[in-house]
Amino acid sequence: MNEEKRALLVMCAHFLSYPGKTFKDEAKQMEAALLGEEGMRQVKQTLQIAYAPLSRLSTREMQECYVETFDMKAPLGLYLTAHEYGDSTKRGSALIKLQKIINEAGFDRVEGELADYIPMLFEFLAVADETVESKRLYKRLAIAIHRMVNNIDEEHPYANILQFLMSEVFPNPTTDEVKQLENNREEADLEELPYPIMYQ
Repeated sequence: MNEEKRALLVMCAHFLSYPGKTFKDEAKQMEAALLGEEGMRQVKQTLQIAYAPLSRLSTREMQECYVETFDMKAPLGLYLTAHEYGDSTKRGSALIKLQKIINEAGFDRVEGELADYIPMLFEFLAVADETVESKRLYKRLAIAIHRMVNNIDEEHPYANILQFLMSEVFPNPTTDEVKQLENNREEADLEELPYPIMYQ
């Protein structure tokens, strides 16, 4: 993964995190620090366009939008193994394996977050060495983000950010990869629950 994609992962990790009071100021600071290189001018403009619908909301509106979007709708949840396994008991072992990958790479997850929290995994990939496991994780995230793109309204404030990830950061998954994701996931009770759990 090149340095440009690493920088974009950090930016998008911020955009998909819960928007606190300093969210907009932090976004500007990160943009200046991470996207200041001359060679990234075009992608910077594309990212600014993607972020524009969200940036026009007030902090309170962003928070409400975030909760309604990511915490109440399973197809848009921000937890990787939930996309992969849904309500299956396999999710527990997948979380343990993912935590092991993070630990063996020399990193600790943020306290209070599950190991498969997607914004945190973006940050992990942005700084981790490329290994067989990190490359596989990159591919797994691509499939999950692709699923989210297909389940969000095009006019939604977060839609352009997810689409940006698929156009500038992640490879498009194959039909077989998407089909495998659908076959692995169990969703018997997900629509009845406020799931995934919200973290602030």
